[in-house]
Amino acid sequence: MTTTTDRRSFLRLLGGGVVLTGAGALGGCVSDVPPEAVAAWRNAGNETDPRRWVLAHAILAPHSHNLQSWLVDLRTPGEIVLRVDLERLLPETDPFSRQIVMSQGTFLELLDLAARERGLRADIALFPEGEFGPDKLDARPVARVRLVPDAGIARDPLFAQILRRHTNRNAYDTARQVPAEAWNAMAAAVAPHPLRLGFVGPAQAAALQRQREVASAAWRVEVTTARTMLESVKVLRVGSSEIARHRDGISITSPMLVALDRVGLFDRSRAPAPDSAAVRSQIEDFDKKIASTQHFLWMVSEGNTRTTQIAAGRAYARVQLAATTHGVVMQPLQQALQEYPEVAGPYADIHRLLEAPRPTHTVQMWARVGFAAPVGPAPRRGLDAHIVRT
Repeated sequence: MTTTTDRRSFLRLLGGGVVLTGAGALGGCVSDVPPEAVAAWRNAGNETDPRRWVLAHAILAPHSHNLQSWLVDLRTPGEIVLRVDLERLLPETDPFSRQIVMSQGTFLELLDLAARERGLRADIALFPEGEFGPDKLDARPVARVRLVPDAGIARDPLFAQILRRHTNRNAYDTARQVPAEAWNAMAAAVAPHPLRLGFVGPAQAAALQRQREVASAAWRVEVTTARTMLESVKVLRVGSSEIARHRDGISITSPMLVALDRVGLFDRSRAPAPDSAAVRSQIEDFDKKIASTQHFLWMVSEGNTRTTQIAAGRAYARVQLAATTHGVVMQPLQQALQEYPEVAGPYADIHRLLEAPRPTHTVQMWARVGFAAPVGPAPRRGLDAHIVRT
């Protein structure tokens, strides 16, 4: 017989479990977010100042946990200085901030595409005051950018996909394979950056299944490790009012979870037990999505400097835009690429599978790829939230 205390505990844990199941690889459900939370997607082309117009498109870049850790300083005329918002890091799952630096790269790539669209050349000087060390970030700038009118600058057709690009965490269509022309477009998109692109599909059944197993194992580690799970819980935005107020993080609009939260039965202060029904449901849901995955894509770098991480972010942004051109969707699977101690097994496995021997090589991106029902855009805080005032 279930007591009142036990029932409240079960509901609390069920809430946490279903939320992170819906979040998949840390992205959340964004199909029913309030319109003000996605206004940045509608308004990107409304800016008249060239720097603001370019930046309004750059803030639509993908970012780990949708943290949007971009700070820009416009106080010097004709210049954009990009810094990391050090309050928006992932110290548990991304202890060396590799993903955060990659997310600076996605921002810079969209900035460059937008500048080209306006007939401007983006002269990007990376780490003008020195590159971050391997262990942590600091307040030094990531990049100093000057926008220079250039009649000879070529527009990039990938710009047209910026407003259509959305990370898709749904189950994928098992009956459709990604065509060769889409893979060719993605390979061409990576070419400007020093990374090796690879992919696998149903024709390599054993390799495909092994990657599915590693993805599931890494997800299992993340959701059963209390501190890594709580890192996601901290950025949950439950219901329209929270989503509209924060416009970042992991958006949850499930009516059941919103109702639980309103009556105090959705406890975000602690993680469910590793053997709880909540965690089992998360694992089962993720495994179903992985089982529906017919393709994986990866990018491997030689070395792992901060400059290399920026290049990886830029390359991933281009790959996703190129995929969008062909109606192909993707979802990053960073869990196995993270560097906290508990995930060392899947980390070693994926590097071995993808022929990226450590420590000389690093898998910078690994993603599931395919066709799926469309999703809407993720919330964005808006351009003014990123501009340094003092």
